[in-house]
Amino acid sequence: MATVQIRPWWWAAVGGILLVLAALVEPLSAAGWAAGLAYLVVSSALVSRGLARRGAQRFGAANAVTATRSTLIGVVMAVVVTSFSQPIAPLFLVGLVIPTLALDAVDGWVARRTGSASPLGARFDMEADAFLLLVLCAYDVRIVGGWILAIGLMRYAYVAVGWLVPWMRAPVPFRYWRKVVTAVCGIALTLVATGLLPSPLDVLVGVAALGLLIESFGRDIVWLALVNPRARSLVTSP
Repeated sequence: MATVQIRPWWWAAVGGILLVLAALVEPLSAAGWAAGLAYLVVSSALVSRGLARRGAQRFGAANAVTATRSTLIGVVMAVVVTSFSQPIAPLFLVGLVIPTLALDAVDGWVARRTGSASPLGARFDMEADAFLLLVLCAYDVRIVGGWILAIGLMRYAYVAVGWLVPWMRAPVPFRYWRKVVTAVCGIALTLVATGLLPSPLDVLVGVAALGLLIESFGRDIVWLALVNPRARSLVTSP
């Protein structure tokens, strides 16, 4: 298995450097700095904990790609939080988001090519995707309205329901369609963030993305409730 000898904390340090470089182009607010640094520290701590639990000491090559994307998400978050209190250039934000989205198509390919796929890597990739969507939704609220947050919060609502409904925590089979839907949602939210789409086209783009996400999560829920034998027995048991 291909590995690289860079630990998660080094990625947090690289993220800090990227924040400095971003601030030279688009000054960050104090809250933006705090949010970006907090994300980098917390995400690195969580990945370090995951590695320790599995007895791993190195990243796989695919994890290195995902970690690079995660550092960019920290910068995107800093810029978005800054935008709450001072104007930022939308195209600067979009310029950060585009490579972040592009890298999402790279880590899976690297994992398959190098044999470095792992449950930790898959979870890392999924959580990075979910958080990026939430951050983009937070920016898009002022453009299309608060309903857009449903896209960013859906993954977290799914997890929260799983805490209350045991059969919702069962693993679901891999579907490449999930990756497609996530990518489409990211692209749609980025298009809205540019501010270049006329109304109501920006709303229609957001609604279409939300519809795809509802279909994707809905299919998993139906499978858990009706197809998965273990889930079905939990549902029908007294």
